[in-house]
Amino acid sequence: MYKIFLRKSKPSKPDSSEELSPSSSDPVQLPGANGVVSAPPVRSNSGKRMSSAVFPASVVSGIEPLLPFKDVPNSEKLNLFVSKVSLCCVTFDFSDPNKNSIEKLVKRQTLLELLDFVASGSVRFTEPAILAMCRMCAVNLFRVFPPSYRSSGGENNDDDEPVFDPAWPHLQIVYDLLLKFITSPCLDAKIAKKYLDNAFIVRLLDLFDSEDPRERECLKTILHRVYGKFMVHRPFIRRAMSNIFHRFVFETEKHSGIAELLEFLGSIVSGFALPLKEEHKIFLWRVLIPLHKPKSLGNYFQQLSFCVTQFIDKEPKLGSVVIKGLLKFWPITNSQKEVMFLGEVEEIVEAMSVVEFEKVMVPLFCRIACCVNSCHFQVSERALFLWNNDQIVDLIAHNRQAILPIMFTALEKNAESHWNQSVLNLTLNVRKMFCEMDEALFMSCHARFQEDEAKQSSEAEKRKETWERLEKAASVMPITGKTAVLVTPLATSIAC
Repeated sequence: MYKIFLRKSKPSKPDSSEELSPSSSDPVQLPGANGVVSAPPVRSNSGKRMSSAVFPASVVSGIEPLLPFKDVPNSEKLNLFVSKVSLCCVTFDFSDPNKNSIEKLVKRQTLLELLDFVASGSVRFTEPAILAMCRMCAVNLFRVFPPSYRSSGGENNDDDEPVFDPAWPHLQIVYDLLLKFITSPCLDAKIAKKYLDNAFIVRLLDLFDSEDPRERECLKTILHRVYGKFMVHRPFIRRAMSNIFHRFVFETEKHSGIAELLEFLGSIVSGFALPLKEEHKIFLWRVLIPLHKPKSLGNYFQQLSFCVTQFIDKEPKLGSVVIKGLLKFWPITNSQKEVMFLGEVEEIVEAMSVVEFEKVMVPLFCRIACCVNSCHFQVSERALFLWNNDQIVDLIAHNRQAILPIMFTALEKNAESHWNQSVLNLTLNVRKMFCEMDEALFMSCHARFQEDEAKQSSEAEKRKETWERLEKAASVMPITGKTAVLVTPLATSIAC
């Protein structure tokens, strides 16, 4: 069928203004009506994909690449595999569906044949076959993404539609082929690690910045398999991910694949051996906790929270460390992030021991008291919901002598003047709960609160009297030269 299509096709003249793919500088040998003809070089939609120093050109045997695998003996199947893989190194422009349509069809069919061959697991892959396969994947997958013109600041915008790559039907087959190749029992990891090396992994991780969610899902699966099969690359993969996270937090605050990378990370954290290595604890403090800083936290908060919780499940002593980190990056002007932080705090405190809780309870409840007094009703409401958690209430009751004096003022101010009825009701319930815990302590805090209020009122009255005396004294002073003039509020009017 492919030969019929190719006989009908006419070679198109190459455009000198377009750059050729590195693998398509020589004519491709295709069967024609009068034997074998040379097809012109195929134009590429991308520039130089990969340095030949990393993936040197493989020697393709003189076997016809369009032959099906079933028509060659087993001894020649690997040569045919290399030939077909090298044919697939030719790249095309998929932004125009009518351009090179016949060549695209031939390449697609060839990729599907390769996928079936790799899935069959009939032949053990040799080093030239592995080299050719890695080179083909590099040429087809590794590319520089165009600049993103989506909403600035990296904030989650519901109006932004997913961006789908027009080349995805082609890329998906290449990704499936790479996945089958990596997971194949016919692939020797000791040989493959020479070509699936650090440079290959870095370029693979760079692809997570793709705006196409389908591509990021494929990459996540492939990265899982690489991490599982090539143990020698595991430390490097973690370091490379750290670099991506650091660049995102401290430089760009823009990256499309943070959620997928964190989802991958959450799965490998659960497999860390105990006790945790110091390297992993440093990763938690220097990488995961600073990821709470960007404005776009909502895009990946669920995955980040899961990773942090996995660390605490592994080693509960890290709970106090995480709470200190959250307090360090606590949002002041972003109410949505405050609600998310409060939710994460609840999960962490719920899993903490009494000893670890006591290390951070004072600064933590000072911050919670501020949230309770927030004018944003969702922040105040979420903070008061902490008292619906029985485990947290038990920790509070055990340390009520330290916590109630911190919280009492915030609760009283809410009860007196908060505008939201739901917050007001929750505040009264929490006050009642504290009173039932320890009525004597509650009354003592109430008496101290009244004393503080009276003292503050007295000080405010004294300040007012002092300013009145100063204003009176200034009003009778003659104005001479450049003497400063006291302007009273009554004497000023601001035009609106």
